[in-house]
Amino acid sequence: MDTVHNPDRFMADLRQILSQGRKRIGILIGAGGPLSVRVDTSGKLDPKGQALIPGVNDLTNQALQKLSGNEAAAAAEIRKSLPDGGNIETILSKVRLLQTALGNTTVHGLDSAGYAALGRAICEAIGGIVGAKLPEGRTPYHELVSWVSGTQRAHSVEIFTTNYDLLIETAFEQAKAPYFDGFTGGHAPFFDPVTVAGNDLPPRWSRVWKLHGSLGWKSENGAVVRCGGADSTELVYPDHLKYDLTQKQPYAALFERLKRFLLTPDTVLLTTGFSFRDAHICAVLGEALAMNANAAVIALQFQTLAEEDPARKLAFEHPNLSVYASDAAVIGGISGPWRLGDLPKNWGEIRSSFWGKRGSNDAFLLGDFAKFCRFCALSYSPDLARPTEAAIPVDGPDSATVSA
Repeated sequence: MDTVHNPDRFMADLRQILSQGRKRIGILIGAGGPLSVRVDTSGKLDPKGQALIPGVNDLTNQALQKLSGNEAAAAAEIRKSLPDGGNIETILSKVRLLQTALGNTTVHGLDSAGYAALGRAICEAIGGIVGAKLPEGRTPYHELVSWVSGTQRAHSVEIFTTNYDLLIETAFEQAKAPYFDGFTGGHAPFFDPVTVAGNDLPPRWSRVWKLHGSLGWKSENGAVVRCGGADSTELVYPDHLKYDLTQKQPYAALFERLKRFLLTPDTVLLTTGFSFRDAHICAVLGEALAMNANAAVIALQFQTLAEEDPARKLAFEHPNLSVYASDAAVIGGISGPWRLGDLPKNWGEIRSSFWGKRGSNDAFLLGDFAKFCRFCALSYSPDLARPTEAAIPVDGPDSATVSA
């Protein structure tokens, strides 16, 4: 017996959740977010252009290419020692570990002070790459903010991101839509964990939580402050082995906020552009989903289900985590391919927003961050109504089990 899933039903339900403004909704944006914004050589929007900010592998290569001399040699040796060559974050963690442990001892040509300088150089290289500005025109980030601010809400939308860039903040500010990112103050805003832990701001204020740090954060006089630009890069990655208690505080409070969000009744967390290869975040997700059966995570993945193994494994362990990949899904702990039913009345246009051609194959499209943001923005359109129960074909309203 084979199980199939009908995407029409699940997208009708998701569209209703997005448009009503009553549920607690969170969105976790990974590196695939800025990867979907394409620009030409002059920085203008171009669907056929290059990614505004590269993915993790390209970011690693580009950042390390900016190093020279002993620093480049040491980074290359560290990279060779890591499983599968590591990435920029695991390399940076190893650099900071060596900085803490070595003292005057030399490893790969650098002592503790040398690794401190290498860590700063890597962060500066990261900042130079991910500091790209949001291009003019209507980007996916603008469409996401348009959805966030498009209705009166009972609860704030909470956006969690592993990215260091300032793209989502720029989109909120251009739309004049208020948000809170954990910092308060005017001259040199300081991180305020008490307000992060609470929920005292009005629902119209969205939350933006930078789980891995951000450009523009720095340590000043024993506090973490936001300087408002992309020139400060010292806190772009949370390495728990290096930071003292004060510096750990942003990351500890933000990860706790993610857990607290998922432990709140009747919450939905949508993940987009996230690979599920971050062990810290996956641990928080797994623990919270096990504790709160009323929370739901919907992972919108770009690749085929077979290629999304980390997300798929977590979904098998936690039935309240669903994975919607390009060719198949895991829903309620059950894996099966997508299968469309008969086209419901007045549903063709909305179906085209989540289902269509990718290359030569039909595919579920919302694993693409740009498609997801467009789907969110379209959720308010009165012309794209939810199909009636009678319009959902009986061969697969949620999922169906059929003979092979």
